Amino acid sequence: MARKRSAPADDSSLFEAQRLAQPLAARMRPRSLDEYVGQEQLLAPGRPLRDAIERGTPGSMILWGPPGSGKTTLGHLIAETTDRVFVPFSAVTEGVPRIREIVTEARGRLASGGAQTILFIDEIHRLNKAQQDSLLPPVEQGTVTLVGATTENPSFELNGALLSRTRVFVLQPLGAEDIARLVRRALGDSERGLGTLELVADAAAVALIAEEADGDARRALTVLEAAAAHVGLRGHVTVEVAREAMQKRFARYDKAGEEHFNLLSAYHKSLRGSDPQGALYWMARMLDGGEDPMTLFRRAIAMAAEDIGLADPNALVLAVSARDAFHMLGPPEGYLPLAEMTIYLATAPKSNSAKRALDAALEAARDTPAAPVPLHIRNAPTRLMKELGYFKGYKYAHDSPDAYLPQQYLPDELRDAALYTPGAFGYERKIAERLEWWRRRAAGAEPEGE
Repeated sequence: MARKRSAPADDSSLFEAQRLAQPLAARMRPRSLDEYVGQEQLLAPGRPLRDAIERGTPGSMILWGPPGSGKTTLGHLIAETTDRVFVPFSAVTEGVPRIREIVTEARGRLASGGAQTILFIDEIHRLNKAQQDSLLPPVEQGTVTLVGATTENPSFELNGALLSRTRVFVLQPLGAEDIARLVRRALGDSERGLGTLELVADAAAVALIAEEADGDARRALTVLEAAAAHVGLRGHVTVEVAREAMQKRFARYDKAGEEHFNLLSAYHKSLRGSDPQGALYWMARMLDGGEDPMTLFRRAIAMAAEDIGLADPNALVLAVSARDAFHMLGPPEGYLPLAEMTIYLATAPKSNSAKRALDAALEAARDTPAAPVPLHIRNAPTRLMKELGYFKGYKYAHDSPDAYLPQQYLPDELRDAALYTPGAFGYERKIAERLEWWRRRAAGAEPEGE
């Protein structure tokens, strides 16, 4: 791996000035996997991605997640942990000639016994087909290890040939407590952070910054840096100071002069709260300010699954269809399906039963990771398996006129678990009736007609 050289002694003051000229978010990038905050589902000890990195065999991958979730940082850490050369490439400003140049340099390093290369491509979804195709040979031959970062769904934005040669890892928005940890770390770090300023930050101010960052660590550290510049040495960061820092700092980046994450939060909460007027207003504010409509569609699709769910299964279908219609029409006509979707989601019946069921199922799976599959629902493709009792006693539901034959599907440890409980509104009323009909049938009672 290429190591950074220390600055000469007589250039120490210049080196320090250059270091401090970096934004706080850049200075506070973690230097090891243990310093990395969040994404435990990928990087906790024992997880496959962390194991692959620590073994030095990460393989080519796509990191898919929202802004500020740590994609670029993770790319740097993969290179550092595996002793590889980190070579960044911008899908926005560079093209195929630069890719060829990077591949040639990587091949030369390998031929001379040097380090392998991590080719990190930010905004990889912006590559056109020819650019994506140019990556196939070096990735397949192992000349480079590709780490692509994207905020867009790779299934829609990357071609199948490239996806087949990579693994896709989904990064989640950081939780408020994770971001609060990063803020407190920056406040106390005298080497890279703000420790030398000896700031006093109220717990409520830290909590506000963490919550309003909307899962984006870079945004939170940007606000903290603005607040520190406002109060100065030994200053006091209060809630009021934090709010002022948000307004001043984010106005520089938001095209409408508004706080992007507050507007998006207002949009989601209006949808969840069944207020089409508020949802339409916040939608229009973001569009008028130049927001990427895909940001709204992503939030709406997630809301349809989380807050409406099975109360109206068509909500998710309509949200995805509206997104596809926008891709086909483009602005301004594409704003019509966005508005239609917004009204539909806001006025749909609400239920978070699917989210609660998912949480309960994941908890049960983690509590009983070795629970065996009941013999009667195991696959039995061989004679030996059949002799061992696999598939024996299985009841084929369609042998019954009403396509239901009671039998056990959960492992014994969870025999009576109720992971899903339907809500009281919309389509879930029908689901509740059907579940009750099946329950009575399983109990031996004669159920009334469905």
